[in-house]
Amino acid sequence: MTVRLYDTKAQALRDFVPLDASHVTLYVCGPTVQSGPHIGHLRAALSFDILRRWLEHRFGRVTFVRNVTDIDDKILQNATDEEPWWALAYRMELEFSRAYAAIGIRPPTYEPRATASVPQMVELIERLIEAGHAYAAPDGSGDVYFDVRSWPSYGALTRQSIDAMEAAADADPRGKRDPRDFALWKGAKPEEPADASWAAPWGAGRPGWHIECSAMSRRYLGAEFDIHGGGLDLRFPHHENELAQSTAAGDGFARYWVHNGLVTVDGQKMSKSLGNFVLAADALRDRDPLVIRYALAAAHYRSSLDLSDRAFEEAQAALERIETFERRALRAHPPTPAGEPVLSWSAENPYPEPFTAALDDDLAVPQALAVVHERVRAGNAALDAGDEPAAWSALREVRAMTGLLDIDPLDDRWQSADGPEAGALDALVRAMIVQRAQARADKDWAAADRIRDAVSAAGITLEDTPDGTHWSI
Repeated sequence: MTVRLYDTKAQALRDFVPLDASHVTLYVCGPTVQSGPHIGHLRAALSFDILRRWLEHRFGRVTFVRNVTDIDDKILQNATDEEPWWALAYRMELEFSRAYAAIGIRPPTYEPRATASVPQMVELIERLIEAGHAYAAPDGSGDVYFDVRSWPSYGALTRQSIDAMEAAADADPRGKRDPRDFALWKGAKPEEPADASWAAPWGAGRPGWHIECSAMSRRYLGAEFDIHGGGLDLRFPHHENELAQSTAAGDGFARYWVHNGLVTVDGQKMSKSLGNFVLAADALRDRDPLVIRYALAAAHYRSSLDLSDRAFEEAQAALERIETFERRALRAHPPTPAGEPVLSWSAENPYPEPFTAALDDDLAVPQALAVVHERVRAGNAALDAGDEPAAWSALREVRAMTGLLDIDPLDDRWQSADGPEAGALDALVRAMIVQRAQARADKDWAAADRIRDAVSAAGITLEDTPDGTHWSI
């Protein structure tokens, strides 16, 4: 068994060897909750949800930490007199949680808020000052900056030289030794809320964005951990700065860096600042959550995903093919009353080898999905040939693979998401099936054909079997 991941820092595929062979530690930068999630946030969270599931299968235990940045310039800017910054942050955090849950993203092992780890941030800043890699602004403003020229490895993640970098725009430049020095601590300002400030040795204020993740990852995973993840847009400056300040403080920090690709619209990055984003709430209102999950997972996690109606339509068609086969196979060879498979089954190795090989190879979900659909085709062919054992074997493999990816259309959770519309449609189609059966019994073939044609025109397929007529979209 060899799992390989693309390490952004090494710019190469590397064999993944965790510090503990039976326990993987994973930290992912979570949302800054100044406003609600867009579909790009869902794609990022889903990438690491699937990675986590596969690592659990391969290694057993995964401690997965995803933070919430609940204090930030944008949060303060979006707050109002009626809704203070902390209330806004909590309301938006709940929106993210609901959207994640809607498409089956599991909660992390720990989900710390930045405001709950300020003492750890202050301690880390103190260590950096003592080591000569950070300094308090001489003007008494309370600002503290990381001295980028004091750390020779600065730029190692993105392979940039300091002189080629733009000035850091994350804080007031007052008191900086170099324009590229970035904020570790932001001194309190009179125009900001008094409760958005914490005491510190160099003056009251609040943490800079980058120090938050360094402190929280260390608090929950230790000074060195296996994987640091996040969106490709976070590599610089956020992850570059995390790496610099943590290693300058003496921590081993992340051993692998994994970044997911971005969602684009007409080839342009989706972002709130550009105004070209699709809110998760709007997507979930208009589409089946399972279709959204499949569409966002169908592209390789490192690739860009251009958002289009066609992507969702293809996802829906793919899920319908899977569901149609599963229902056919279950009708042909249902499980025992106890729910156990009739044929022998190895729980230790439930996946076809090509599926396993695909996910071991840098989480190649598109290739894994190709295996799913190959088994669907093989299962349908077995059903057509009357080979029930082969069909049942294919069904179990399909359900195991879709279960791992959490895209099984017959999972009770996705079925319950269909709502009352699904029940109404089922009642109408079944009524037409009864009418067609009566017409055939009366030898009124023209009426039977008219009913079948009407159902077909609506995109519904009828399948006549020895145990009755069944329908599917």
